[in-house]
Amino acid sequence: MADSDSKFHKGHRERLRQKFLDEKLAEYEKLELMLGYVVPRRDMRPLAHALLKKFGSLSAILTADMDELTAFPGVGRNIAIFLKLIYQMLLDGYRSTMGSSPIFHDENVLKNYCKWILGNKSVEEFHVLYLDSQYRLLQDETHSVGTIDDTGVYTREIVKRALQLNSTAIVLIHNHPTSDNTFSKQDVETTERLQELCKELGIKLYNHFLVSKYSIYAATDYGFVHD
Repeated sequence: MADSDSKFHKGHRERLRQKFLDEKLAEYEKLELMLGYVVPRRDMRPLAHALLKKFGSLSAILTADMDELTAFPGVGRNIAIFLKLIYQMLLDGYRSTMGSSPIFHDENVLKNYCKWILGNKSVEEFHVLYLDSQYRLLQDETHSVGTIDDTGVYTREIVKRALQLNSTAIVLIHNHPTSDNTFSKQDVETTERLQELCKELGIKLYNHFLVSKYSIYAATDYGFVHD
C-alpha cells in the first residue's frame, strides 16, 4: 500500500508540473505544487485547501505574518520560511526593476509592488519610496506603523531622510486595512503640506498611493498631487 501511495503521489506531482507548464493550474494546485517541494512525501492537497480557506488567496498567504503562518495547523517553521522566501524574492524582483529603470517606464510594476507590500496588512503603515534624479528606486522605507485606522506622518522627517539619501523625488504609500478606499481629509492635507515642503527644497512628490486590500488609488487621479 505504501509503495502504491508513493507511486500515486509521484505521478500526481508530475501531472501538476505538466499542468503548470501548460498554464492550466488552479490556485490551490499552484499552492499544492509549491508545498510539495518542501514536504515531498506528504499529500499537500488538504493543507493547500485549508490555507486558501483561511486566508482567501495565494497572495494573502504569501503576505501573512511569519507567526500567523507557523501557528496554522500543518504548516510549521519550514513551510512558513519557504512561503516567506518566495514573497521576499517577489519583492526583490520588483525592487530590482524599479532600481534599474525610471518607475514611470512601467507604472504597473510600481503599483503591483505597492499592493504586495501593503495589501494584506492588518494595521495602517506609511511607506516612502526615495528616488534618484532619474526616478529610479534608491530605498523603500517604512515611515510609520499605526493602528487599524491611523498612522503618523512626520513630514520634516521624510524631507530630512530624502536629503540624507540625496533623493530628488519621493513616492508616498499607505494602506487602509478596512474597506475604506478614499483618501481622508487628513491624508490630503498631509500630502499637500509635504508637497509644498518638498518643492521648497527641489524634491518632487511623484505620487501618493492608497492601498485598500488589493486595490490601489493614486492621488494624482484626485488632483491633490500635481506638477
